[in-house]
Amino acid sequence: MFIHNKRLQYTVRVSTPNPGLANLMLEQFGGPQGELAAAMRYFTQAVTEDDPGRKDLLFDIATEEMSHLEVIGNIVAMLNKGAKGTLAEAVEGEAELYRTITNNGNDSHTTSLLFGAGSPLTNSAGVPWTAAYIDTIGDPTADLRSNIAAEARAKILYERLINVTDDPGIKDALGFLMTREIAHQKSFEKALHSIQPNFPQGKLPGKPEFTSVYFNMSQGDDMRGPWNEGGDWQYVEQPQPAVDGGDGTASVNVSAAEEQALASFATRIESNPAADPATGADLGSGQGKIV
Repeated sequence: MFIHNKRLQYTVRVSTPNPGLANLMLEQFGGPQGELAAAMRYFTQAVTEDDPGRKDLLFDIATEEMSHLEVIGNIVAMLNKGAKGTLAEAVEGEAELYRTITNNGNDSHTTSLLFGAGSPLTNSAGVPWTAAYIDTIGDPTADLRSNIAAEARAKILYERLINVTDDPGIKDALGFLMTREIAHQKSFEKALHSIQPNFPQGKLPGKPEFTSVYFNMSQGDDMRGPWNEGGDWQYVEQPQPAVDGGDGTASVNVSAAEEQALASFATRIESNPAADPATGADLGSGQGKIV
């Protein structure tokens, strides 16, 4: 059960309307790294989580992400206040109204016209939010790592949004939201490492002969470091197929009837390397001859 408190988790103070900036803020409203995606990611994980500690953690953070969605939505709405009224009532002349909503080339005219300068669940390019943003796979050691990465991406995006505005009130609110991404990363890290062991993910172990092998697959200016040397790493300078010791070909056992059908098919579509037929490209270029 959810109960809504009409006061925001963090106070929003916007100095002046700016529809172009509002459009950029939509990235954290309905974008892949945004607050709705985070809330749905953690909420759906919480519903199916069996561990009581992780379940409580996920529900708490999912609910907080909804409050962050509300903060961002209010920022967008406040930044659009000027455009909303002038667009709805046409109080400005055509040229001035168009200048207002395009805001020096920003795509805010799309959201202004389609959504009445509201807070649509789209990213800044107008792409609708989709559940495809959620990459939950149902194993906590994998999902918690994905959650950590999602919070890191959201923090970076908040930093970029802070950099494109001089509005002190917006900077302050975005700074709070960015900081909460750090707190969530810490919680998810602690939850991950409270599962021991947590690597590799899942239940099945890897093949031991390949688990700590580094294949130098892109040769030239090769770099060595802790990712491919030291410890139990085995560095293979020039890996050759097949690394399993086989001949590197693909094979399958088929029935006699299937084998006969495949042979007939291969004969029917066999190419003739000695042929040099005139093609449409030849005829079109004037190089071929009609025989």
